[in-house]
Amino acid sequence: MDFVAPTTWDEALRVKAEHRDAVPICGGTDVMVELNFDRRRPDVLLDLTRIDDLRTWSHGDGRVRLGAGVTYARVIDELGDRLPGLAMASRTVGSPQIRNRGTVGGNLGAASPAGDSHPPLLATDATVVAESVRGEREIAIEDFYTGVKTSALADDELIRVVVVSVPAGPQQFAKIGPRNAMVISVAAFAIALHTDEQRVGTGLGSAGPKPLRAADAERFLAHELDERGLWSSREALPATVASEFGRLVASAADPIDDVRGTADYRRHSVAVMARRTLQWTWDEYGGIWP
Repeated sequence: MDFVAPTTWDEALRVKAEHRDAVPICGGTDVMVELNFDRRRPDVLLDLTRIDDLRTWSHGDGRVRLGAGVTYARVIDELGDRLPGLAMASRTVGSPQIRNRGTVGGNLGAASPAGDSHPPLLATDATVVAESVRGEREIAIEDFYTGVKTSALADDELIRVVVVSVPAGPQQFAKIGPRNAMVISVAAFAIALHTDEQRVGTGLGSAGPKPLRAADAERFLAHELDERGLWSSREALPATVASEFGRLVASAADPIDDVRGTADYRRHSVAVMARRTLQWTWDEYGGIWP
Protein backbone atom coordinates (compact mmCIF):
# COMPACT_ATOMS: atom_id res chain seq x y z
CA MET A 1 0.00 0.00 0.00
CA ASP A 2 1.34 3.43 -1.00
CA PHE A 3 0.77 6.46 1.22
CA VAL A 4 0.66 9.83 -0.56
CA ALA A 5 0.47 13.09 1.43
CA PRO A 6 0.12 16.16 -0.83
CA THR A 7 0.46 19.61 0.67
CA THR A 8 -1.66 21.50 -1.87
CA TRP A 9 -5.12 20.98 -3.29
CA ASP A 10 -3.86 20.94 -6.89
CA GLU A 11 -1.37 18.24 -6.01
CA ALA A 12 -4.12 16.17 -4.39
CA LEU A 13 -6.26 16.43 -7.52
CA ARG A 14 -3.35 15.33 -9.70
CA VAL A 15 -2.75 12.31 -7.48
CA LYS A 16 -6.43 11.37 -7.59
CA ALA A 17 -6.44 11.69 -11.39
CA GLU A 18 -3.43 9.38 -11.64
CA HIS A 19 -4.66 6.89 -9.02
CA ARG A 20 -8.42 6.80 -9.34
CA ASP A 21 -8.75 4.00 -6.82
CA ALA A 22 -6.88 6.04 -4.19
CA VAL A 23 -8.85 6.28 -0.94
CA PRO A 24 -8.87 9.79 0.59
CA ILE A 25 -8.22 10.00 4.31
CA CYS A 26 -8.65 13.07 6.49
CA GLY A 27 -9.69 12.16 10.03
CA GLY A 28 -9.45 8.44 9.31
CA THR A 29 -12.29 7.56 11.66
CA ASP A 30 -14.04 5.44 9.00
CA VAL A 31 -11.16 4.36 6.77
CA MET A 32 -8.90 3.16 9.59
CA VAL A 33 -11.64 0.95 11.01
CA GLU A 34 -11.95 -0.79 7.65
CA LEU A 35 -8.18 -1.18 7.40
CA ASN A 36 -7.83 -2.50 10.93
CA PHE A 37 -10.49 -5.15 10.31
CA ASP A 38 -9.01 -5.96 6.89
CA ARG A 39 -12.27 -5.09 5.16
CA ARG A 40 -10.45 -2.85 2.73
CA ARG A 41 -6.93 -2.84 1.37
CA PRO A 42 -6.52 -0.01 -1.15
CA ASP A 43 -3.39 0.31 -3.27
CA VAL A 44 -3.10 4.01 -2.42
CA LEU A 45 -4.08 6.07 0.63
CA LEU A 46 -4.42 9.77 -0.16
CA ASP A 47 -3.79 11.78 3.01
CA LEU A 48 -5.49 15.20 2.87
CA THR A 49 -4.62 16.40 6.37
CA ARG A 50 -1.74 18.60 5.21
CA ILE A 51 -3.92 20.76 2.93
CA ASP A 52 -4.69 23.92 4.88
CA ASP A 53 -7.48 25.10 2.53
CA LEU A 54 -9.65 22.14 3.50
CA ARG A 55 -9.60 23.15 7.17
CA THR A 56 -11.19 26.58 6.66
CA TRP A 57 -14.77 27.83 6.57
CA SER A 58 -16.33 31.11 5.51
CA HIS A 59 -19.70 32.81 5.93
CA GLY A 60 -21.28 35.13 3.38
CA ASP A 61 -24.53 35.75 1.51
CA GLY A 62 -26.43 33.73 4.10
CA ARG A 63 -24.38 30.58 3.48
CA VAL A 64 -21.52 28.78 5.17
CA ARG A 65 -18.83 27.22 2.98
CA LEU A 66 -17.49 24.39 5.11
CA GLY A 67 -14.13 22.96 4.08
CA ALA A 68 -14.08 19.18 3.82
CA GLY A 69 -11.39 19.00 6.50
CA VAL A 70 -13.26 20.95 9.20
CA THR A 71 -13.74 18.65 12.19
CA TYR A 72 -16.90 17.94 14.14
CA ALA A 73 -15.37 19.63 17.18
CA ARG A 74 -14.92 22.85 15.23
CA VAL A 75 -18.47 22.67 13.87
CA ILE A 76 -19.67 22.50 17.49
CA ASP A 77 -17.38 25.22 18.82
CA GLU A 78 -17.33 27.65 15.90
CA LEU A 79 -20.56 27.11 13.96
CA GLY A 80 -23.18 26.16 16.54
CA ASP A 81 -24.99 29.47 16.05
CA ARG A 82 -24.86 29.38 12.24
CA LEU A 83 -25.48 25.66 11.64
CA PRO A 84 -27.41 24.46 14.70
CA GLY A 85 -28.73 21.21 13.22
CA LEU A 86 -25.32 20.10 12.03
CA ALA A 87 -23.78 21.10 15.38
CA MET A 88 -26.38 19.02 17.25
CA ALA A 89 -25.56 16.00 15.10
CA SER A 90 -21.83 16.60 15.54
CA ARG A 91 -22.21 16.44 19.33
CA THR A 92 -23.49 12.86 19.01
CA VAL A 93 -20.53 11.61 16.98
CA GLY A 94 -18.29 9.15 18.82
CA SER A 95 -16.07 10.42 21.60
CA PRO A 96 -14.21 13.74 22.00
CA GLN A 97 -11.19 12.12 20.34
CA ILE A 98 -13.29 11.11 17.32
CA ARG A 99 -14.90 14.56 17.11
CA ASN A 100 -11.44 16.13 17.14
CA ARG A 101 -10.39 14.02 14.14
CA GLY A 102 -13.53 13.19 12.17
CA THR A 103 -14.79 15.57 9.50
CA VAL A 104 -18.07 16.27 7.75
CA GLY A 105 -16.29 15.84 4.43
CA GLY A 106 -15.10 12.40 5.47
CA ASN A 107 -18.61 11.45 6.58
CA LEU A 108 -19.89 12.44 3.15
CA GLY A 109 -17.14 10.54 1.39
CA ALA A 110 -17.98 7.36 3.30
CA ALA A 111 -21.68 7.86 2.42
CA SER A 112 -22.79 5.44 5.13
CA PRO A 113 -26.54 5.52 5.75
CA ALA A 114 -25.68 5.74 9.46
CA GLY A 115 -23.56 8.89 9.12
CA ASP A 116 -24.72 11.47 11.65
CA SER A 117 -24.11 14.52 9.46
CA HIS A 118 -26.35 13.34 6.63
CA PRO A 119 -29.83 14.04 8.11
CA PRO A 120 -29.18 17.73 8.94
CA LEU A 121 -27.45 18.27 5.58
CA LEU A 122 -30.51 16.84 3.82
CA ALA A 123 -32.90 18.91 5.93
CA THR A 124 -31.04 22.11 5.04
CA ASP A 125 -30.61 21.42 1.30
CA ALA A 126 -26.82 21.47 1.45
CA THR A 127 -24.67 21.39 -1.66
CA VAL A 128 -21.50 19.32 -2.06
CA VAL A 129 -18.76 20.96 -4.12
CA ALA A 130 -16.61 18.30 -5.78
CA GLU A 131 -13.51 18.94 -7.85
CA SER A 132 -11.12 17.11 -10.15
CA VAL A 133 -8.47 18.15 -12.63
CA ARG A 134 -11.39 18.50 -15.07
CA GLY A 135 -12.96 21.25 -12.98
CA GLU A 136 -15.49 21.88 -10.22
CA ARG A 137 -19.14 20.89 -9.96
CA GLU A 138 -21.93 21.27 -7.42
CA ILE A 139 -24.01 18.28 -6.34
CA ALA A 140 -27.31 18.78 -4.54
CA ILE A 141 -27.22 16.80 -1.31
CA GLU A 142 -30.30 14.77 -2.26
CA ASP A 143 -28.52 13.64 -5.43
CA PHE A 144 -25.23 12.93 -3.67
CA TYR A 145 -26.22 9.61 -2.07
CA THR A 146 -26.73 6.86 -4.64
CA GLY A 147 -26.82 3.65 -2.58
CA VAL A 148 -25.29 1.78 0.32
CA LYS A 149 -21.98 3.59 0.96
CA THR A 150 -21.93 4.94 -2.60
CA SER A 151 -22.14 8.50 -3.85
CA ALA A 152 -22.31 10.58 -7.01
CA LEU A 153 -18.59 11.37 -6.86
CA ALA A 154 -16.66 10.43 -9.99
CA ASP A 155 -13.60 8.27 -9.45
CA ASP A 156 -11.27 11.23 -10.03
CA GLU A 157 -13.15 13.68 -7.79
CA LEU A 158 -12.57 14.85 -4.23
CA ILE A 159 -14.93 16.77 -1.95
CA ARG A 160 -13.67 20.29 -1.40
CA VAL A 161 -16.51 22.19 0.29
CA VAL A 162 -20.00 21.66 1.69
CA VAL A 163 -22.25 24.69 1.31
CA VAL A 164 -25.03 25.06 3.90
CA SER A 165 -27.51 27.92 4.23
CA VAL A 166 -27.75 29.69 7.57
CA PRO A 167 -31.23 28.84 8.91
CA ALA A 168 -34.20 31.17 8.71
CA GLY A 169 -35.99 29.01 11.30
CA PRO A 170 -35.30 26.44 14.04
CA GLN A 171 -33.59 23.11 13.46
CA GLN A 172 -33.39 19.90 15.48
CA PHE A 173 -31.66 16.54 15.37
CA ALA A 174 -32.35 13.32 17.24
CA LYS A 175 -30.61 9.96 17.26
CA ILE A 176 -31.34 6.67 18.96
CA GLY A 177 -28.90 3.91 19.83
CA PRO A 178 -28.36 1.16 22.40
CA ARG A 179 -26.56 3.67 24.65
CA ASN A 180 -26.19 7.44 24.96
CA ALA A 181 -22.65 7.92 23.67
CA MET A 182 -20.06 6.46 21.28
CA VAL A 183 -22.62 4.55 19.29
CA ILE A 184 -23.64 4.10 15.67
CA SER A 185 -27.23 5.22 15.31
CA VAL A 186 -30.05 2.71 15.09
CA ALA A 187 -32.02 5.56 13.53
CA ALA A 188 -31.68 9.32 13.27
CA PHE A 189 -33.84 12.22 12.17
CA ALA A 190 -33.36 15.92 11.46
CA ILE A 191 -35.86 18.68 10.76
CA ALA A 192 -35.47 22.28 9.60
CA LEU A 193 -38.22 24.89 9.43
CA HIS A 194 -37.47 27.13 6.46
CA THR A 195 -39.71 29.91 7.72
CA ASP A 196 -38.68 32.42 5.06
CA GLU A 197 -40.00 30.10 2.35
CA GLN A 198 -42.70 28.48 4.51
CA ARG A 199 -41.46 24.98 3.83
CA VAL A 200 -40.02 22.08 5.83
CA GLY A 201 -36.84 20.04 5.41
CA THR A 202 -36.24 16.54 6.76
CA GLY A 203 -33.48 13.94 6.83
CA LEU A 204 -33.48 10.30 7.92
CA GLY A 205 -30.42 8.27 8.88
CA SER A 206 -30.04 4.50 9.35
CA ALA A 207 -33.55 4.14 7.98
CA GLY A 208 -32.81 2.98 4.44
CA PRO A 209 -30.04 1.94 2.05
CA LYS A 210 -28.97 5.58 1.90
CA PRO A 211 -29.79 8.80 3.79
CA LEU A 212 -33.35 9.84 2.90
CA ARG A 213 -35.79 12.72 2.92
CA ALA A 214 -39.46 12.36 3.82
CA ALA A 215 -40.89 14.45 0.97
CA ASP A 216 -44.56 13.63 1.63
CA ALA A 217 -44.17 14.56 5.28
CA GLU A 218 -42.49 17.84 4.32
CA ARG A 219 -45.30 18.80 1.95
CA PHE A 220 -48.00 17.77 4.42
CA LEU A 221 -46.60 19.82 7.26
CA ALA A 222 -45.92 22.91 5.17
CA HIS A 223 -49.49 22.76 3.81
CA GLU A 224 -51.05 22.32 7.25
CA LEU A 225 -49.08 25.21 8.71
CA ASP A 226 -50.16 27.38 5.79
CA GLU A 227 -53.82 26.36 5.82
CA ARG A 228 -54.10 26.91 9.57
CA GLY A 229 -52.25 30.23 9.45
CA LEU A 230 -49.65 28.92 11.87
CA TRP A 231 -46.60 30.21 10.00
CA SER A 232 -47.69 33.72 10.93
CA SER A 233 -49.59 33.17 14.18
CA ARG A 234 -47.06 30.73 15.71
CA GLU A 235 -49.85 29.26 17.80
CA ALA A 236 -49.76 25.78 19.30
CA LEU A 237 -49.33 22.89 16.90
CA PRO A 238 -52.31 20.47 16.89
CA ALA A 239 -51.43 16.97 18.09
CA THR A 240 -53.12 15.47 15.02
CA VAL A 241 -50.72 17.33 12.74
CA ALA A 242 -47.66 16.12 14.64
CA SER A 243 -48.98 12.56 14.66
CA GLU A 244 -49.63 12.50 10.93
CA PHE A 245 -46.23 14.05 10.28
CA GLY A 246 -44.60 11.22 12.24
CA ARG A 247 -46.60 8.61 10.34
CA LEU A 248 -45.54 10.05 6.99
CA VAL A 249 -41.90 10.19 8.05
CA ALA A 250 -42.07 6.51 9.04
CA SER A 251 -43.64 5.63 5.69
CA ALA A 252 -40.65 7.20 3.91
CA ALA A 253 -38.24 4.87 5.70
CA ASP A 254 -36.94 1.73 4.00
CA PRO A 255 -34.99 0.03 6.80
CA ILE A 256 -33.60 -3.46 7.29
CA ASP A 257 -33.25 -5.87 10.19
CA ASP A 258 -29.68 -6.06 11.47
CA VAL A 259 -27.71 -6.54 14.67
CA ARG A 260 -28.51 -2.99 15.84
CA GLY A 261 -32.29 -3.09 15.39
CA THR A 262 -35.24 -4.39 13.43
CA ALA A 263 -36.90 -2.65 10.53
CA ASP A 264 -40.12 -2.25 12.54
CA TYR A 265 -38.23 -0.68 15.43
CA ARG A 266 -36.51 1.77 13.09
CA ARG A 267 -39.82 2.84 11.55
CA HIS A 268 -41.31 3.33 15.00
CA SER A 269 -38.23 5.25 16.14
CA VAL A 270 -38.22 7.73 13.26
CA ALA A 271 -41.94 8.37 13.78
CA VAL A 272 -41.36 9.17 17.46
CA MET A 273 -38.29 11.31 16.73
CA ALA A 274 -40.16 13.16 14.00
CA ARG A 275 -42.99 14.09 16.37
CA ARG A 276 -40.65 15.13 19.14
CA THR A 277 -38.27 17.19 17.02
CA LEU A 278 -41.20 18.87 15.30
CA GLN A 279 -42.58 19.89 18.68
CA TRP A 280 -39.17 21.15 19.82
CA THR A 281 -38.71 23.25 16.69
CA TRP A 282 -42.25 24.58 16.91
CA ASP A 283 -41.84 25.50 20.57
CA GLU A 284 -38.66 27.38 19.64
CA TYR A 285 -40.37 29.10 16.71
CA GLY A 286 -43.29 30.17 18.87
CA GLY A 287 -41.14 31.22 21.78
CA ILE A 288 -37.57 32.43 21.47
CA TRP A 289 -37.12 32.47 17.69
CA PRO A 290 -36.92 36.05 16.36
